[in-house]
Amino acid sequence: MDARFDRRHLLQLAAALAATQAVPSWAQAKPTLRFAAVFSDKDIRADMVRRLAAEVAADATIEPFFGGTLFKQGTELVALQRDNLEIGNIAPQDISKQLPAWSILTSAYLFRDANHLNAFFASELGQEMKQMAEEQLKVKILAPTFFGTRQVGLKGKKKIATPADLAGVKLRMPPGDAWQLLGRSLGANPTPMAYAETYTGLQTGAIDGQDNPLPNVQNMKFYEVMQQIVLTSHLVGFDVLTMNLKAWNALGPRQKTFQAAVDKAVAWSAAEHLKREAELAEGFKRQGLEVYAPDLAAFRAHAQKVYLASDEAKAWPKGLLEKINAMK
Repeated sequence: MDARFDRRHLLQLAAALAATQAVPSWAQAKPTLRFAAVFSDKDIRADMVRRLAAEVAADATIEPFFGGTLFKQGTELVALQRDNLEIGNIAPQDISKQLPAWSILTSAYLFRDANHLNAFFASELGQEMKQMAEEQLKVKILAPTFFGTRQVGLKGKKKIATPADLAGVKLRMPPGDAWQLLGRSLGANPTPMAYAETYTGLQTGAIDGQDNPLPNVQNMKFYEVMQQIVLTSHLVGFDVLTMNLKAWNALGPRQKTFQAAVDKAVAWSAAEHLKREAELAEGFKRQGLEVYAPDLAAFRAHAQKVYLASDEAKAWPKGLLEKINAMK
């Protein structure tokens, strides 16, 4: 009896094991996907991530880390590539460090607004750039995450009309060559500094100004240590929601619903940012800050001249600038 029981028991175990092995790996367990970003937990994009997490809860658990608590700013892309992170909010400037052709997407006055940005990424041209990143960097670009149009915020009350007025101004920019080029294209003296250190930098005079979309100025309370906001509108601010390629492939048939959830959350976030920008411009005026537009034609002409003369422009895909400009 014991021998028969043992054989029967072993056969049952073998059958159970075979059944488990027959189930695709993506279906065996709900994955935990760690998300890392430098923005704070009060940012609109943090709510975007929470909405995404709720939407995909049946298929995956998204574990968010905000404020650069898991990886420092600028290191998230390498973490994805080394399989140390599943999802990150990656600056295109960081992608361009490894993939110079992407530097065109970081140039000043390229995209007119959020709609132009989204139209590009949804187009065949955008798909080609995403595919380039997937093939060469081994990451999956899910969607652009618009976070507002970058404006220059300054200490002091000197009016800024043209790029010449920013000569010598220490303008905080994130570390990296692409960001420093952006600062120079405005006529300023770009000063690399981490996002989390910017408030103190303004407070102590280590920098004279910073450039960020208005929602970021509100979230980080930069308005407390500035006197004016110059509406240069020099860069439609966006990052790209990017996924570790192994984690993406492991989703298997769940990829379609996951991507749909991403698109839904990102669209909500973009709409919220646009609404917030309009409200904040008036709100900062009421708080006593000077908010005004400079000579945008002068800024645009200066920036494009600086970019076209740069080494970065040599890596831009031929004809892409003109095609993006022509998009409706």
